[in-house]
Amino acid sequence: MNQHDKLALPVGTTLDRFIMRKQEDFPYATGELSQLLRDIALAAKIVNREINRSGLIDIAGAYGNRNVQGEDQQKLDVIANIRFIRALRNGGEVCTIISEEDEDVIQTGNVQGKYVVAIDPLDGSSNIDVNVSIGTIFSIYRRVSPTGSEGTSQDFLQPGTHQVAAGYVIYGSSTMMVYTTGNGVNGFTYEPSLGEFFLSHPNIQTPSSGAIYSINEGSSESFSEGMKAFVSHCKEQSYSARYIGSLVADFHRNLLKGGIYVYPPTAKAPNGKLRLMYECNPLAFIVEQAGGKSSNGRRRTMEIEPKEMHERCPLFIGSPELVDKAEEFLANEHAASQVVNG
Repeated sequence: MNQHDKLALPVGTTLDRFIMRKQEDFPYATGELSQLLRDIALAAKIVNREINRSGLIDIAGAYGNRNVQGEDQQKLDVIANIRFIRALRNGGEVCTIISEEDEDVIQTGNVQGKYVVAIDPLDGSSNIDVNVSIGTIFSIYRRVSPTGSEGTSQDFLQPGTHQVAAGYVIYGSSTMMVYTTGNGVNGFTYEPSLGEFFLSHPNIQTPSSGAIYSINEGSSESFSEGMKAFVSHCKEQSYSARYIGSLVADFHRNLLKGGIYVYPPTAKAPNGKLRLMYECNPLAFIVEQAGGKSSNGRRRTMEIEPKEMHERCPLFIGSPELVDKAEEFLANEHAASQVVNG
């Protein structure tokens, strides 16, 4: 490459341009889904700005309320929730939203909208005060209620296999948006001086195995025997324990490097802690498109028929060989209990 060419190297493919090029991949491409993804990206840019200045304008810390999950809301939880809802409402493509921060469905007024969005606006927000990576997770479905009417809870009570797109944004040392529409997984890094996301991680493929396990071992005394045996196996294999406490951050690292993230049932959370609709299902869609696997310990995450909008679900997600191994330990535990009780 000569000196003249080096002076103006291309900056890469922007998210907007990539979405437009890939629009023909959508089975019913008419532009609405493309616009919806751009609306989410716009809100992510705004939330990124708020996060980066949170220590300067007193918007970190607790808000003083609890959300529908019974968790203390952080100020940035509220801000992110408002930003994403506003962007989706103004974009016009979404008729109804469910959010981790709201108990009921949120009507956008766009009764002609063909899509519904389930979203965790700011996952891991309690880590903001200590400057740890946090994220946004979203899942997109086609509505099942009649177009022209308000959406209902039934629009969301679809198995994850019905998702048309899903993704997450990670706000860390750099801000990235990673998404899939069922045709592979691509990651885009935000360039703040240009105000654009650029394709940085095309066609992400997760390793088939790995040497990282991510689990909160502080709850290990209440793990099942099968779960305890799997953790012991990881230690015997000299795997590295890596647990940030922000689902998006733990998932993102393992997606790229290989590993498994586990949030099993515990005495405190017998159904697991994570939410099926806007945490487990979207990440399951992404990991499967990247060659990985996701289950609740016994069955594929995306085949679970949801019964409630805020339903909780155990999560075993990551490199397929590690997820298979975890399921093997749990199956052995179940078989042993059947013998004892039989």
